Amino acid sequence: MSFSLPSRAPSGPRRRTLLAGAAGLGLLVGCSSGGEGSDAAGGSPSVAEKARAGAARDSEALVERYDAVLAAHPDLAGLLTPLRAEAVRHVEAFGGGKRATKPSSSPSQSRSPSPSASASPSGGPDPVPAEPKAALAELAGAERKLADRRGKALLEVPGELARLLASVAAAGAGHAYMLTEGAK
Repeated sequence: MSFSLPSRAPSGPRRRTLLAGAAGLGLLVGCSSGGEGSDAAGGSPSVAEKARAGAARDSEALVERYDAVLAAHPDLAGLLTPLRAEAVRHVEAFGGGKRATKPSSSPSQSRSPSPSASASPSGGPDPVPAEPKAALAELAGAERKLADRRGKALLEVPGELARLLASVAAAGAGHAYMLTEGAK
């Protein structure tokens, strides 16, 4: 039995050697990709900037969708207002905010013009469903699709932006769950 233990012992150092080699290779790749990023300084940051701007636009569109649903169904304000506020924070985190924060800078503004506000979403890309449960389900679907897209996009962007996308995607998935539960 003592012979079987030494036969296993050589496999340990080989694994360590492989892991150390893989870690060293990772460092080399990390250094070389950092060098490429510094050589092509315009390439890597522009990808991140484009992703950040796209994420801000997506969040702005989501805020607009919340506004449309709130205008059509003001009785859902208790559920939707905090989620909309989170979406506005997401816009700001991605560097947007010109369009998203203005429509409902005051709560009375988003609720009082409900006839005109409900007319603009019907003239826009997607009308708000007449039934509150259907409107919540549609909003949950929008949150879910955006969270899925962000989850995929985080693989293509650098560290800090990837972490932000992951965090916002997780929040969006949580919003989708809350909206789905609110529709029941």
